[in-house]
Amino acid sequence: MASADHAAAMSRVDRGPSNFPAYRDRYRTIRMDRTDGILEVHFHTDGGPLQWSLLAHHEFEDAFLEIGRDRDNDVVILTGTGEAFSGPAIEPGKHPNRRTMTPESYDPIQWEGRQLLPNLLAIEAPVIAAINGPAVRHAEIPLVSDIVLASADTYFQDTAHFPGGMVPGDGMHVVMPLLMGPTRGRYFLFTGQKLAAAEARDIGLVNEVLPREELLPRARELAELLLRQPRLVRRYSRTVLTEELRQRLHGLLGYGLALEGLARMKTT
Repeated sequence: MASADHAAAMSRVDRGPSNFPAYRDRYRTIRMDRTDGILEVHFHTDGGPLQWSLLAHHEFEDAFLEIGRDRDNDVVILTGTGEAFSGPAIEPGKHPNRRTMTPESYDPIQWEGRQLLPNLLAIEAPVIAAINGPAVRHAEIPLVSDIVLASADTYFQDTAHFPGGMVPGDGMHVVMPLLMGPTRGRYFLFTGQKLAAAEARDIGLVNEVLPREELLPRARELAELLLRQPRLVRRYSRTVLTEELRQRLHGLLGYGLALEGLARMKTT
């Protein structure tokens, strides 16, 4: 009887087949293609390099959730479009959302911010980043991948937060000091340092630096290599290797977003 009850319970929680077609074309800033379990996620704005916006902020949070729920995604490749991974750069002190927010207008932004990186890290399939050019907005997104490839002309910079007049509280305050080391990470965030791909490789942010035309072929080659391991080995390895960062975000992400929000409020 217990066995029959267990079988009935399992049938009720079975998610059934993948619903990839339901979310593949949902997003204006993300193009997705999947072949033999390898999901390629291309970030873009109108078919060109991603121009970071509140729309992208909204869509990334939802897309990472959907990708993580789809157990037919065996390996995920994140990449950009064209000659840059993410922009545009913000001029010093000129972030357009600086001192413009009310609690009501900031609320959906901080809610999405509390989910965006956790949803990305909750994807149990291994994630490979193929960074195809400068990443001057939200470089933390590709840099938390399990394998990080970058084109030779890539550089990393956080132009939107402290240099732009904002608190780096939406995950940058956790990710960059953890990946770079506390002293390097704080310097990067406070000064708006432009970090070239080769230097990023030397300090451990990037695994391989390649010509741009070799970037996606190398990412696909590595994805095929990962697929040689059993499915549960892949998924559980990803889970255990991201646990420390997920725990840090759980304790510090909401706090950072709250401080960022306070500094974004309108002043009288």
